[in-house]
Amino acid sequence: MFRAAFVLLIVTTAAAQTASPDTQALQALVTEIRQLRLDLQATTIATQRVQIVLYRLQTQTALATRASSRLDDAKSSLGNLQSERKNVAERERLMEESIKSTQNPAERKQLEDMQAQMKAAVERMAADEQRLQSREIDAETQLRAEQAKLAELQDQLDRLDKLLDSFTRKQP
Repeated sequence: MFRAAFVLLIVTTAAAQTASPDTQALQALVTEIRQLRLDLQATTIATQRVQIVLYRLQTQTALATRASSRLDDAKSSLGNLQSERKNVAERERLMEESIKSTQNPAERKQLEDMQAQMKAAVERMAADEQRLQSREIDAETQLRAEQAKLAELQDQLDRLDKLLDSFTRKQP
């Protein structure tokens, strides 16, 4: 009986030793499959993050474009108003000279009334100019903020690109 148990032990040990290379190969395959699954999951997650960042980048680009357009509009409006104000101020100055040279009291009164209207228009334009300058500053601040967000998203996309690149280099 003792010999039978000993022989059984030797046969089992020999069978385990001969199965060992197959078991090791199988274990190596299982480990590699698990690693491939982990790599695939990581790649899938990174790809999904890239898609999210691309969507955010697209949205942010539209916001930056709108902010740029608002700034351009504010600059254009301000430039037009400044030009118009200078023209009206010059006409008001010329009217002042006409008033000084006019001898006819009725004509002088008419020119003085027109000059008063021009002065009021210049004052309104000066107030509008301040408002437009404030609008331009606000639009410029908003554009810078949107551009900073856009740059941040582009940096994030670059980092994700490098991460995905590292996955492709890792595979044989």
